[in-house]
Amino acid sequence: MLKTAAAALGLALLLLPATAGAIDFQIAQAWSYETRPGEEGSQIYIAKIDRDIGTKTIYHIYIDGLHLKNPLVSGGEQATFSPLPITKEALEASVIGEPRRVTAVPDISEGYVIWREAYLQGRAGVFTIPVKQAIQHVEDAFNQPKQ
Repeated sequence: MLKTAAAALGLALLLLPATAGAIDFQIAQAWSYETRPGEEGSQIYIAKIDRDIGTKTIYHIYIDGLHLKNPLVSGGEQATFSPLPITKEALEASVIGEPRRVTAVPDISEGYVIWREAYLQGRAGVFTIPVKQAIQHVEDAFNQPKQ
């Protein structure tokens, strides 16, 4: 009986998701992630990593394959979004499968410079929620009635 219980516990531990901090995110990785409905082909790209500001490492991702409603762009919908600053824990809660290496990292420099300046002035933050929730938050903000 004790051996059976130990075997069951061992199997359960093997089936648990990786522990926090186990994924080694690196620049030039593309990941599949848990997407919003209709965006199943969307990918995230690790475009930049900040280890020198804030108390935690900040990952800046580029996202493609979106159907992001945005009244500020021609056609009212955008297929990409960047940069999206996010914590490691939120990324780990989002990605599925294994990463693939890409040879060209999407350029997020223009948006990154704006974000970093605002972050250092306390006017911008970092997402701590899964990517699909962060995308929905961005979409909701774009479509909020202006007062």
